[in-house]
Amino acid sequence: MDVTPATTGHDEPRAASIALEGIHKRYPDGTEAVRELSLDIAAGELVVLIGPSGCGKSTVLRMVNRLIEPTGGRILLDGEDVTRVDPVRLRRRIGYVIQNVGLFPHQTVSANVATVPRLLGWPRERSRRRVDELLELVGLDPATFGRRYPHELSGGQRQRVGVARALAADPVVLLMDEPFSAVDPIARTRLQEEFLRLQAEVRKTIVLVTHDLDEAVRLGDRIAVLSEGGRLEQYDTPAAVLGAPATPFVREFVGADRGIRRLAVTPLTAAAVEPLPESGVVDLPTVPLGGSAYDALGALLTSAADRVVVTDEGRPVGVLSRTRLLELGRPGL
Repeated sequence: MDVTPATTGHDEPRAASIALEGIHKRYPDGTEAVRELSLDIAAGELVVLIGPSGCGKSTVLRMVNRLIEPTGGRILLDGEDVTRVDPVRLRRRIGYVIQNVGLFPHQTVSANVATVPRLLGWPRERSRRRVDELLELVGLDPATFGRRYPHELSGGQRQRVGVARALAADPVVLLMDEPFSAVDPIARTRLQEEFLRLQAEVRKTIVLVTHDLDEAVRLGDRIAVLSEGGRLEQYDTPAAVLGAPATPFVREFVGADRGIRRLAVTPLTAAAVEPLPESGVVDLPTVPLGGSAYDALGALLTSAADRVVVTDEGRPVGVLSRTRLLELGRPGL
């Protein structure tokens, strides 16, 4: 398996497909952490693993980069079985971000980010350019933060450095285990926004573990809901998981308020809106076409109006009433 890092600059970002084929993990005491799990993840896709504590989410993640060896089944990276590859070489192709970051405390931010390039023997100047590029990419000025040490950073800044370090050698896969759970809610929201911006630019194949359904809905292209023993209950888009739970377990897991969450992943399209009223739309709140139904609900709740105007580049194209918004959020529609 080729482990030569891609060059930086104008090269297209690389990503790899992942296929889990009946993987399972049984420990010597007989405990089955994961039973016969199969998943297909397309290159460039962000898939979220979610489920209750003890359902095997993190075990699955660690089997992908062989921090834990599977008892059986196959894990394919672009069609190649990772269990037949040297694990050290494999991990240099896979970025890994954990909850508490795990930065080296006695190394500067720049030295932390350069860890894998240094192990791969990159020339010093190439490593420096890559470090500066990645710090800028995650929103940290290299001149300001490069010489700082981890204890001089906020939790959110340390998490950004962790992401930069994971991306340093241009991995084909990025694994993230509860990456934002150790920071406060405000910083967490900002990190999620930055992460979505970053993924839009680098388009890596990402497998992310979280216990937070709102985070899963916000970040995932698809969500894999797992129950005890790594049983796959549903694997689908956020809108489908919220709108059409496949099993009683999923229905209970996503909760009675799944209609509100569904609004957050329901885009405002021309087909969703109602015709403009003859009485006009003066003084009504507005939301842009392409925003979410949740944005429209927020606009209604903060105004005295009974409908919101949907605009396309400032031009009204239709309205959404409270009744229509309730329909959009109703499970099964």
